[in-house]
Amino acid sequence: MSTDQAQTESPAAPADPDARRTPRRGWLIPLLLRLHFYAGILIGPFILVAALSGAFYALTPTLEKLVYAQELTAPVSAQTQPLAAQVRAAQDVVGESGTLAGVWPAPEPGSTTRVLFRAAELRAGESRAIFIDPGTAQVRGDLTVYSSNGELPLRTWSSSLHSNLNLGEPGRIYSELAASWLGIVVLAGAALWVQRLLKARRKKELLRPSRKGSGYRKLFSWHASLGVWVLFGALFLSATGITWSQFAGENVSAVRGALDWKTPSISTRLDGEAPAEAGGHGGHGAEATSPATVDPADFDRVLGAARNAGIDAPRIQIKVPAAADRAWTVNELEGGNPADADQVAIDPRSFEVTDRLAFADFSPAAKLTKWAIALHMGTLFGLANQILLFLTALGIAAMTALGYLMWWKRRPTRPAGVVDAQRGGSRFGRAVPSGKLAKAPWWGVLSVVLAGAVLGIFLPLVGLSLIAFVLLDTLVNARRGQ
Repeated sequence: MSTDQAQTESPAAPADPDARRTPRRGWLIPLLLRLHFYAGILIGPFILVAALSGAFYALTPTLEKLVYAQELTAPVSAQTQPLAAQVRAAQDVVGESGTLAGVWPAPEPGSTTRVLFRAAELRAGESRAIFIDPGTAQVRGDLTVYSSNGELPLRTWSSSLHSNLNLGEPGRIYSELAASWLGIVVLAGAALWVQRLLKARRKKELLRPSRKGSGYRKLFSWHASLGVWVLFGALFLSATGITWSQFAGENVSAVRGALDWKTPSISTRLDGEAPAEAGGHGGHGAEATSPATVDPADFDRVLGAARNAGIDAPRIQIKVPAAADRAWTVNELEGGNPADADQVAIDPRSFEVTDRLAFADFSPAAKLTKWAIALHMGTLFGLANQILLFLTALGIAAMTALGYLMWWKRRPTRPAGVVDAQRGGSRFGRAVPSGKLAKAPWWGVLSVVLAGAVLGIFLPLVGLSLIAFVLLDTLVNARRGQ
């Protein structure tokens, strides 16, 4: 057994255990061990909350079907009312308190149509949805939905809890710390696992938890073997989670833009009608000249034009023109397959297709992004995707809890006075030895500094917290007289 392994496995506390167990050669593994320890201890609460809230969110696409069965389902009927009749029924409910924004026609027998409205009291991304029985045009419900995925209140709440603890923009710092550090902690742990695998006599014990032993050794066995099974899932959730983060997410968007990896968008400009330019930014600022006036009967005409144009997915969204000089858009809702993302733009006067955007035309990077987002949100393969996410999230949470239990098991157990004299006052689980970087070769120090600088630039919160770790480590060592 190597000295590195010994220092991680044995809870014994000799007079100067750190000094005795510090390997005389090598610096990278002890450095990774120290990084794994500090990041796990200090960022662990963020990762634990993100994992548990993510586990709950993973199941909400299925849960909302149960919770909102009244709104989402309707008796199967042999006849279907025109969209115009369904839209008028919704307008009777909303009156002047909302502006018609779009319709999700009922995708299958037994489901309802959603008629969406914008309203001043709603937050960005929210719409008021009136759920209509397509067979009778009777109202089945009235809920606030969120995002282009049409998330219902339960899923919206759990999504906000997962991303910002329902604290708004300030709360996003927590999820960014969790997503950014999760990948680093996992990679450091994987390197330690490989190092241990190379030296282990019974390698299979590194793939499954050992039933032998007790205390710290048994906790370590569960922590190490469970980490292997959640490794790729944790890295995937970390990488995709960063894309939604506040600061690092902007860097990701900048990189995607520079490499032309962004998801393309359909043009709603009408032929022969150049939009007003605004501030030299590609006409994004003042495109709308006046609100579009919508006749409910137009929804049926637009739907027919879209079906004739090849929009054949059962789940679609019809969006009213943003302005009088803009086209309608009809897009396939991805559901369980991001490839169902074709869109068309339709002229409100002639009902002819003015633009088309097919998923097949996306760049490989844009396609990969769509698949990754759907997988992270649990919508790619339906319930199977949700269960996989749920188990992975629980695995990450268990890894975090096991790490804390290991730390606690390694705490000094002798009287406080003796411990204080030997440990510089520490009564908690001890950290792994420090000072290895100072003994590294110049190229090793340079590599660590460069890696830290890159992380600090691309993942700003990681950079700041890394500085905090170094300061904390320096203070702890100074207090211990090292």
